[in-house]
Amino acid sequence: MENNNRQVRESLKGINIYLVGMMGAGKTSVGKLLAQQLGYGFVDTDNVIEKAAGKSINDIFASEGEDSFRQMESKVLQEMSAFTRLAIATGGGIILRLENWGYLQYGLVVWLDAPVELLVARLQNDTTRPLLKNADLATELENRFHQRQPLYAQADLQISISQEQTPEQIAKQIIEAIPTVLRKRPQSNNGH
Repeated sequence: MENNNRQVRESLKGINIYLVGMMGAGKTSVGKLLAQQLGYGFVDTDNVIEKAAGKSINDIFASEGEDSFRQMESKVLQEMSAFTRLAIATGGGIILRLENWGYLQYGLVVWLDAPVELLVARLQNDTTRPLLKNADLATELENRFHQRQPLYAQADLQISISQEQTPEQIAKQIIEAIPTVLRKRPQSNNGH
């Protein structure tokens, strides 16, 4: 396994891995494992935003609004894309801004595609998500998923997630798929 991870790491040539997908898909859990197994650093864009702003995502949404948050998110993504050898867990809406794709395209974009029912089960007691406040959770997630699905589908790699899968299994599935995905990519996208 370690030998395979080293080969995958070498085939990546230092490009970042960006995890995209809906809130609750497991981007942070899987991203930490990917970073560990590939010898990469790990960054969660939401955590960076909270540290930079000195307040929670909920507080940013409440005091400054979603547009302000999305601007911060784009700035963090821009800064992270200047680095190499990172596994980056992004916010669920990062794919909504065209400018963000300008940064994402220089890395390997992995869509963690979790069914809405699984997201509902994972998020039903989560009070930290500002976009889910005062909403029927299933309806809200369904609407957001359908709005974002065509954008997520632009990822280099789609990993369909089931209830039974552990983050370890998902990370392993991504690592095993990376060499095939890299072979199919135009060479101009393999790094800056």
